[in-house]
Amino acid sequence: MTQALPSEFLRLPIAHRSLHDVTDGRPENSRAGIRAAIDAGYGIEIDLQLSADGHAMVFHDYNLERLADGTGPINLLTREQARTISLKGGDGEGIPDLAEVLDLVAGKVPLLIEIKDQDGQLGPNIGVLERATVDALQGYRGPVALMSFNPNSTAELARLAPDLPCGIVTSAYDFADWPELTRPICDRLRDIPDFDRTGASFISHEAGDLSQSRVQKLRDGGVPVLCWTVNSLAEERAARVFADNVTFEGYLSPLPG
Repeated sequence: MTQALPSEFLRLPIAHRSLHDVTDGRPENSRAGIRAAIDAGYGIEIDLQLSADGHAMVFHDYNLERLADGTGPINLLTREQARTISLKGGDGEGIPDLAEVLDLVAGKVPLLIEIKDQDGQLGPNIGVLERATVDALQGYRGPVALMSFNPNSTAELARLAPDLPCGIVTSAYDFADWPELTRPICDRLRDIPDFDRTGASFISHEAGDLSQSRVQKLRDGGVPVLCWTVNSLAEERAARVFADNVTFEGYLSPLPG
């Protein structure tokens, strides 16, 4: 097992893809959203995709269209090209890389980093983004944790960075919600079979499926359970019955007193 998840990740609500709100000029995973989360005192969750030249870029989608003023896959762009493409709903800022975001956060709040699957089937074709992520984190001082839906990615992160907490993002894996995956893959992953072999020290589970027996068995055994993504205070209250912390968006989660 990798390092235990620091207590800050269980105490402070975590802003999903930063404290984003395009009506206020704060796109997902943007510098503006990250600054807002820091100012408010929330933890921050960000996503990483791989650039064409092997850098970890802070961006959620595989393609640019929804979030940025561009088209096509982000992994066809170099880091410098991505930096010049404006995020939609912001002040013209481009797509940041992980190194820049680490300089911005600078240990002020917990940073939860999701490595997006580069295999396409949550399989073994991984490694480059994981290495780029760990390389960027060298020398970083502050609470940080790494996670991925792909258990092979989690295992690689744990191998590369045994001094950092690494987790698996988990789901109900309803086949209707995962059209990119095969039914056998969904059926296999649903019961979180890879937790022990990956060296994971926590999970972040789909909020609507938190009462699942496997999730609660892990929690009863002392494994921290985070969850994604709650969109209201009512959803948060329901999730906290079964989870140790929430990842939230669309409202302001209450901070501990």
